[in-house]
Amino acid sequence: MYIPITIAALALLTVVMILIRIFWLRMPPRTRVSLLCASVAVVVLHVLFEATKWSTTSDRLNVVISWLAIAGYELLVLSFSRVSPKWLTLPSAAILLVPLVSSSILFPLSELFQPNPQAIVPIGDHLFYEVTQWANIEGGNAGVDIIIYHRLPLVPFLRHKLQVIRFNNQECNAYAAFAISLPAKHYLGRCPYWPSQSTGTLDKLFPVP
Repeated sequence: MYIPITIAALALLTVVMILIRIFWLRMPPRTRVSLLCASVAVVVLHVLFEATKWSTTSDRLNVVISWLAIAGYELLVLSFSRVSPKWLTLPSAAILLVPLVSSSILFPLSELFQPNPQAIVPIGDHLFYEVTQWANIEGGNAGVDIIIYHRLPLVPFLRHKLQVIRFNNQECNAYAAFAISLPAKHYLGRCPYWPSQSTGTLDKLFPVP
């Protein structure tokens, strides 16, 4: 999942933000205000995307927005650390930065370094899906997430996440899984069984929200 390079990039970004903090008062006032406003804007945009499950149709752009949100968050926190009393704000800023190394943040950020973007597979009625592979190293299991999206015809550059259909290799051949759209506003995740299993497929049916 490119976690080591993601951690290195995050560490480099943090160093850059710390340097900006050190030379903060040497910057023109207009530049400081612009940086703070841009930081607030990108953090709010990212939070809205996460809360509403909307995103752009470009996986790369979504990851870039996530990285910009991280940079904006760090800048806001480090700017807060300049407020008096320093004995309180500095430790508080350090505590607020610690969650950035959690796996829930690192895994999405690591997608920036993946060589190939996820393929988009249309299934009709303005629905499409992407397949994301995952692996549970400790449990020795692996599989895929089929992520179903809806795209508005009038705003084709935005998408809304509807459902995540998960298959693992212990229940079926997850790497061969796919999704199809069904009548009456339903879609189906289908995963063929392994040759060692009984013939047929593992199906998971969901209504369109």
